[in-house]
Amino acid sequence: MSPTFVLVHGAFANSFSFAPLQAELALLGHRSAAVDLPGHGFEATYPAAYQAPQDPAGLATTPGSIKGVTLADNAARVIETLERAKQRGPVILVGHSRGGATITAVGNARPDLVDRIVYVSAWAPVDLDVGDYYAEPEMASVDPMALAGAMVADPAAVGLLRSNFRTADPAVLAGFKEAFLADGTDDEFLTFLNTFQPDENLDMGTSADRAQAKTWGTIPRTYVRLSADTSIPPAMQDRMIREGDALTPDNPYDVHTLTSSHLLWLVRPRPAAEVLAGLAGLSR
Repeated sequence: MSPTFVLVHGAFANSFSFAPLQAELALLGHRSAAVDLPGHGFEATYPAAYQAPQDPAGLATTPGSIKGVTLADNAARVIETLERAKQRGPVILVGHSRGGATITAVGNARPDLVDRIVYVSAWAPVDLDVGDYYAEPEMASVDPMALAGAMVADPAAVGLLRSNFRTADPAVLAGFKEAFLADGTDDEFLTFLNTFQPDENLDMGTSADRAQAKTWGTIPRTYVRLSADTSIPPAMQDRMIREGDALTPDNPYDVHTLTSSHLLWLVRPRPAAEVLAGLAGLSR
């Protein structure tokens, strides 16, 4: 029976960014369901201060629906989707970027719902918490100001991360493009940037949310490396692959590589869809 691909987005993103990939999967004969994590998609907050002309003071203080959302809430949303998808047959769970933390938590909690877990340049924490990896040598090339330059609110005050993706600051836009879509056109970059939502939750998990051998480690898994990613560099992707393989050496990652920045695989998704389609027969 053909599996259903359940797709989990990264930070500041939503299910909409998977639409081109889902079209390619459909053309290859595969079902897919893209999940909006709590506070994302049509649950997101777009303050009036975010519209033009923008109101910086209002943008820095307006409450957001994502405040208080936890990694456990994210996992619960995905588990709810998996329970429905599993009624139709095998399920392949795919996470991108920060979505990797969510699918890892799901794998820890409900490995019975997942026939294969797939990370596409996504966080798969084993030895450290996700936040702690940022201080490691593999992340030394990442410019911390690429995103910080657009942060417009004090996280401690508003209880969330808020970024102004509608900025016209050329330096900030250049930093975004270098970090996320350096190999795309300017129009592709601006189009994708306008699919982002301004708010993201604060909780990236703790040591309890790292991959666990007895649950997560029993699920067949794949890592799709993005060789031109400057947001999660290949060296960090490779480190997480090594850590996962060391945790459960009898169940190592199946590894694939796409020539892509952090986002190009979603903008021009046919190669990624072909890789994913190739996993359909590998489900347990």
